[in-house]
This record gives sequence, C-alpha cells and structure tokens, in this order.
Amino acid sequence: MSKKKIDECIRDSLNTYFADMAGSEPHGMYEMLLNVVEKPLLDVVMQQADQNQSRAAEWLGLNRNTLRKKLIEHKLLK
Repeated sequence: MSKKKIDECIRDSLNTYFADMAGSEPHGMYEMLLNVVEKPLLDVVMQQADQNQSRAAEWLGLNRNTLRKKLIEHKLLK
C-alpha cells in the first residue's frame, strides 16, 4: 500500500492545478473535482466488486439505482 494518503494526493494535484493556471481564476472547480474523483472511484469499486452493482452500492453507501445512474453518467456501465 502506498504511504501517500488520498487526501495528500488530491492536495498535491490541486496545488499543481493552481500553479499551472499561472494566476488565472478557476471556475466550476467543485463540479470538476467531483467528476474527476467519482469516475475512477466507481470504476475501481466496480472492478473490485466483480461488476456486482448491489455489492458495489453497499460498499459505497449508495442506493443501487443511484449507483446505476452514476455508472451511466460516466459511461461505465457494461
């Protein structure tokens, strides 16, 4: 397991994001970050759950219908 925690990775990525903007002001960061984090989260959890939506939904603390909707939104439904 990596010694670097997820929150540290996100913090580092955000600092790089701001540095790359070279003083420009960002817009829509909240939605952008949620989308950037949510898709790989759903993808990895579905892989680990052997594509079992009920199991993945339980692990994520989501209703299965909500998970299914999010999988469709991120084009992860197989």
